[in-house]
Amino acid sequence: MNPGRLNPVRPGRAGRYWEIAIVLGLSLGASAVYSIVAIIARLTDTTPLAQQTASINGSQSTREWLDFSYQFLGLFFALFGVALVLYLLWQPRRSAFRRLGFDLTDGWRDLLRGGGLVLAIGIPGLALYLAGRMLGITVAVVPQPIDTFWWTIPVLLLSAVRAGLTEELIVIGYLFTRLRELGWSTWTIIGSTALLRGSYHLYQGIGPFIGNAVMGVVFGWCYTRWGRTMPLVIAHTLLDVLSFVGYPLALAWWPALLTPAT
Repeated sequence: MNPGRLNPVRPGRAGRYWEIAIVLGLSLGASAVYSIVAIIARLTDTTPLAQQTASINGSQSTREWLDFSYQFLGLFFALFGVALVLYLLWQPRRSAFRRLGFDLTDGWRDLLRGGGLVLAIGIPGLALYLAGRMLGITVAVVPQPIDTFWWTIPVLLLSAVRAGLTEELIVIGYLFTRLRELGWSTWTIIGSTALLRGSYHLYQGIGPFIGNAVMGVVFGWCYTRWGRTMPLVIAHTLLDVLSFVGYPLALAWWPALLTPAT
């Protein structure tokens, strides 16, 4: 035995739960807590939910270089959560990329599966958002105008990639792996991760919570069948590209449905 090499220590159940809590506390779990506080504030506000707004990818400074710096750094540091879970899931002779099915070994099939999920989730999701607006349970989402600066669209595309990576590799890939190791049943994992996905969208209202929870069930079920996160990342990224870049166009076409009620 080589005394210079340390044997890996397998943490017990308590250690695994602490690890999950730390990962979520540094990433989407924190977002969920903030969103829960936000929806409580919205529901207890004197302004009806239908008349409230929520901005996505909003400007963070009136100075162009500073706005770009803040947005780019926010995207960059958000990916450290992804790096953390990949590090934690890495095994000798088996990379975390392979464990999560986040590689290029099934390229065309992943693309087709991702495209199918875009159609299966995107159209009902838009319908649910519009229904939520009409029912008054969803706030008006205000996107960043796509013509603000020359770099606005590239940053929005990077933001879509960041969302796809963080949500699918952490909520699906990492949590499914760890919770299976802890003995959770498949549908308990699917249901709990779907609720988590919905919870960090609560700042947009009740409708987006329901829509994203349903998306979480579909994505979780697909992951249990395919064992790959790559099609989920592709689908999520494409959906957010449509939301971040296409939504401002839809706002111009259907202002009565998408802008706050007065």
